[in-house]
Amino acid sequence: MVTYIVRRLVAAVLILLGASFIVYMLTAFSGDPLRDLRESNVPNRETLIQLRTDLLSLDVPAPIRYFEWLGGAASCLIPFAATCDLGSSIAGIEVTQLLSRAMGQTILLVTGATVLAILIGISLGIITALRQYSGLDYGVTFMAFLFFSLPIFWVAVLLKEYGAIGFNTFLADPNISLTAILIISLVSAFIWYLVARGTLKKRLIAAAAGFAFAAVILFFLDLTQWFLEPGFGPVVIAIAGVGIAYGVTLLTSGLKNRKALYSALITVGIGMIAYFTMQPLLDLATPLMIVLLAIATVLVGVAVGYFMGGYDRRQSMNAAGLTAFLMGFTILLDRFMQSWPLYSDNSRIRGRPIATLGSSTPNLDGDFWIMGIDTFTHLLLPTIALMLISLAGYSRYSRASMLEIMNQDYIRTARAKGLGERTVVMRHAFRNALIPLATLVAFDIGGLIGGAIITEQVFAFSGMGQLFIGALGNVDLNPIMGVFLITGILALVFNLVADLVYSVLDPRVRVKA
Repeated sequence: MVTYIVRRLVAAVLILLGASFIVYMLTAFSGDPLRDLRESNVPNRETLIQLRTDLLSLDVPAPIRYFEWLGGAASCLIPFAATCDLGSSIAGIEVTQLLSRAMGQTILLVTGATVLAILIGISLGIITALRQYSGLDYGVTFMAFLFFSLPIFWVAVLLKEYGAIGFNTFLADPNISLTAILIISLVSAFIWYLVARGTLKKRLIAAAAGFAFAAVILFFLDLTQWFLEPGFGPVVIAIAGVGIAYGVTLLTSGLKNRKALYSALITVGIGMIAYFTMQPLLDLATPLMIVLLAIATVLVGVAVGYFMGGYDRRQSMNAAGLTAFLMGFTILLDRFMQSWPLYSDNSRIRGRPIATLGSSTPNLDGDFWIMGIDTFTHLLLPTIALMLISLAGYSRYSRASMLEIMNQDYIRTARAKGLGERTVVMRHAFRNALIPLATLVAFDIGGLIGGAIITEQVFAFSGMGQLFIGALGNVDLNPIMGVFLITGILALVFNLVADLVYSVLDPRVRVKA
């Protein structure tokens, strides 16, 4: 394994060196970085040209400049040396400074969208594979390809128009009309009809239940003016916690494993106690505190599962640990909602909380909760836009992979042995269905830092994509090479990660030198 990794890393370094040399030469000969100064009429034009020439070493031949840049880039690999030198931009700003700012913006913008697209897309793909040729399968396929075919800039503009401007206008007087309630309830009924299984009568009953459920919820939200002062409250959190406990147990071990179910329910009870006792501490929350509380929450759940035991202690630990995490997330979300009125009424927000530009509100002051809501409102629309466009690929790949796995001989053998369908799907099919997706996911994660150029432009995010396009237009070599270096390294690293993941997912695959 170690020999294989070393060989791959050496090959990756050689590939990166060759690719970086080609990109540097192509960019260097693609234009003149002094063009704007040569066309200028300022009196000190010759002085400015000489200053930029000295700054970027433009009087040195391009191949020699490349090796000078390479020497500075190599110093970035020395840990704790603080000697990383990727040169300066045309404007005289250090490239490392530009990259650090752009990377932060891009990570904020793209990471959440990609993670959600992976989780939701793979889940939809597997569900539709298990319900092949059903109404749900056709519905998900239609919607996935619909969003995939839409231009990202058009989706982004629609979200800004209706998701931000329209919704902010609605929040000024949040009254849900009867027409809106009927339309949303009909959509809910249609979704429930597609999801339901069985005879036509059962599916119609499910559709009626979906219609009634949506209508009651919307009437309740309208009467209580929930959108002005949102929140779950202890009752909703308790009900949601019980539902989470049953759902997690069903997926991880099956409801027949009573020890696992009881472990999850006990975790919900502990979570409700924590909901009341932790409120004063949450008022003083910091990012580090939230991370430590999340770790402690999962550990408590795992401990509950361990002491409950059962014929498969690991299943109890998995069910309780995952339930604890989701329960803690629900409590955290409720606490954010409690700060929503303070955020919306802030003088910098002026009752229009859903943002359309940038990554934060300028000059906004507040505690952890206010600043967290501000980050969320700025990331909401671009995250949705990127996620909708990415769903089709993940759902189609996972569906095709799952269909192929479900027709394998070992799946038929597992069923012939009398194993339950949940065990067959979760233990035998699901893991193997992820193998073809390992490469796709690894490359997508590796490409995160490259930025979403169009989305960054529409939502005014100054990320890696915009940095690259701007530098390319100005023939600004150092920022271009900085972006290329980071994205190239990540692509090669995650390509190696994908190969290693194969050996984890499939015991038949062994990485050998």
